[in-house]
Amino acid sequence: MIYITGDCHAEFNKFSMKAFPEQREMTRDDYVIVCGDFGGIWADTNTERYWLKWLAQKKFTLLFVDGNHENFDRLYGDEFPVVDFCGGKAHQIRKNIFHLMRGYVFDLQGYKFFAFGGASSHDIQDGVLNLEDYPTIKDLVKDYNFRTANGEMLRINHISWWKQELPSPDEMERGANNLKAVNNKVDFVISHALPQQIVSCIFNGSEPDAITEYFNELLNDGLDFKQWYCGHYHFEDRIQGKYNILYHSIIRII
Repeated sequence: MIYITGDCHAEFNKFSMKAFPEQREMTRDDYVIVCGDFGGIWADTNTERYWLKWLAQKKFTLLFVDGNHENFDRLYGDEFPVVDFCGGKAHQIRKNIFHLMRGYVFDLQGYKFFAFGGASSHDIQDGVLNLEDYPTIKDLVKDYNFRTANGEMLRINHISWWKQELPSPDEMERGANNLKAVNNKVDFVISHALPQQIVSCIFNGSEPDAITEYFNELLNDGLDFKQWYCGHYHFEDRIQGKYNILYHSIIRII
């Protein structure tokens, strides 16, 4: 069995037995995939450790691609080992929790999954603040609180925003090469964002970015897939019969 869902933002009650009773029949050979904004690797607090321990006790294996709201300093740091996982590479967070790294094709229960996380933040219209631009962190916090109280949309570099939310050239090249190795044909694409040509169908006048344009390029290069699943947009919809936007729902795909 493989289930899939949208953003968590560190709120994991959707995986409780009451909310997700289907897990009673699952084992560690079964998967639940989160389409980005997992949010469980953030500030290493007691609350965060509690929820990771809680998830580690689940009978299923939890997989996630990254979104734009992740602490990439930790996720990409030395805290979590990079391991071989189902034909690709992943950060192992706990014994049954894995971050699927960008650009790999994973073989899950005989199906090919192309995983590529990341997206642009839409809540930084008024800028990203840097600690080095202030005498002290207290001054930064004061300015941040004043400006956000007046309606500005800001984030703080390495505290609530990371440039790694968008892919590097190496990650994009890796993805293209790994797709070519399987003749550009997979069963499922798992991402946080969508190709720009699909985003433009949803949001008139939306600005392209590195990842939405990259997905366009993959499609133009002949990417063949059965279904595409993503999170990010905080609603649920199905577009053109095969682009699936998820949020709260947990649906079975295999």
